[in-house]
Amino acid sequence: MRNVLLTGAAGGVGTRLRQLLPPVYPGLILSDLAEPKNLSPQETFIKADLADLAAVRRAVAGVEAIIHLGGYSVEGPWETILQANIIGTYNLFEAARLEGVKRVVFASSNHAVGFYPRTTTIGIEKLVRPDTRYGVSKAFGEALAALYAYKHGVRTLCIRIGNVAEAPLDKRRLSIWLKPEDLVSLIRIGLERPDLVYEVVYGVSDNNRTFWDNSRARALGYRPSGQSEEFAQAILASVQAASDPVSEYFQGGPFCSDEFTADFDTIKTR
Repeated sequence: MRNVLLTGAAGGVGTRLRQLLPPVYPGLILSDLAEPKNLSPQETFIKADLADLAAVRRAVAGVEAIIHLGGYSVEGPWETILQANIIGTYNLFEAARLEGVKRVVFASSNHAVGFYPRTTTIGIEKLVRPDTRYGVSKAFGEALAALYAYKHGVRTLCIRIGNVAEAPLDKRRLSIWLKPEDLVSLIRIGLERPDLVYEVVYGVSDNNRTFWDNSRARALGYRPSGQSEEFAQAILASVQAASDPVSEYFQGGPFCSDEFTADFDTIKTR
């Protein structure tokens, strides 16, 4: 597989993948609303607004597979999330169908299930519990991917990404850290595993403190190399007393406490 389209190429995760993916997929094509920084002559870039179906079709035309990172990557106003993440994701899958693309890796998020307690280990079979409008958009994307996989044959791996970085930065991210090279391994499963139709997995490295049962990813061949525990001693030595009980209790962290107006004692017992 050579011609692979990477949407959201100008973002933080997209920038890392621009370095890691070309040896695997030499025909990598980049797309975003804005041109990525430091674009080299060897890189191919197609500007596209995800909210514009015609523009997305032009970006998708002729590619064999899509890695869909594009969209608004944090919480935002409803209209912003609607256009970039909901309409944009629909346009991406519809363009894939119309242009005959048969493989998509969809960057979902841990925020689709952010309202589970940190003390609970959850697998992919649990109901979604989005912690934000952003999380809702990712749950929508997973459902949309299932529709296009089973109705139109657009085979999709949805990766509920934790936090992609060279190292975890705080206590919560000791549980959700995803080494960039491990993300590449998951992407390769999504694009190359012959029997894949539709799957949801967690984008997390081999972390002892993980919130998630990622046995389905392992069954698909995932063998992560990153381990957050090697950073734990330094991070935990600097942990201060919790000042935000909602953020500290739920897996989604500050995404849960943002705009939170429910009765905390009632919610945390569910």
